[in-house]
Amino acid sequence: MGARTLRVMLVDDHAVVRMGFRLLLQGTADIEVVAEADSGEEAVRKFPEVHPDVVVMDISMPGIGGLEAIGRILAHEPSARVLVLSAHEDVMHARRVLKAGAAGYLTKRSAAEALIQAIRQVAQGKTFLEGSIAQQLAMQQLSGEKSPVDMLSEKEFKVFLALAKGQSVAEIADVMSLSPRTIGTHLYNIKQKLSASNQAELAIIAIRAGLVEP
Repeated sequence: MGARTLRVMLVDDHAVVRMGFRLLLQGTADIEVVAEADSGEEAVRKFPEVHPDVVVMDISMPGIGGLEAIGRILAHEPSARVLVLSAHEDVMHARRVLKAGAAGYLTKRSAAEALIQAIRQVAQGKTFLEGSIAQQLAMQQLSGEKSPVDMLSEKEFKVFLALAKGQSVAEIADVMSLSPRTIGTHLYNIKQKLSASNQAELAIIAIRAGLVEP
């Protein structure tokens, strides 16, 4: 008897990225891509229909995004295994992803073999962390280092990042399908929690945390 084929769902808002990962995974005997989704909403909708062994999920997508999608999938199916494959190379995103219930974190800069290894490990019920991320997380835990950004809720964190990148309240409201008033409330809470008085100060905080390029 051969090893059981692992069924994977790819979630990324870029079709070219999904195609690249699909072609990469097709070359392995024990992994099959059974579904794709281009948003967190579609991933949440498709998951109960497909029941993949592993969801390979981007987190920076329009709409609810990956973090919210992870929460909704796990609320529906607590045993779901989600591996986040992200362009973000900072520890803060990795920490939030693990807190949301993901089983692994890998950056898109990783080698192809790392993705295949990560999928297999996550499917076995283990946690997979890219080496450099795992090292940074360990260092932070040892030093007891905390960032004020950790106080933000998931929605506040998403709004904070968008504001730090220079997006307006109206633009963020449109992308997140929320009212400008709701985004304004989030902005007020974010500024209170981070002791920031304006959008420029929020951008500086994000740059210092390694969340945004200077």
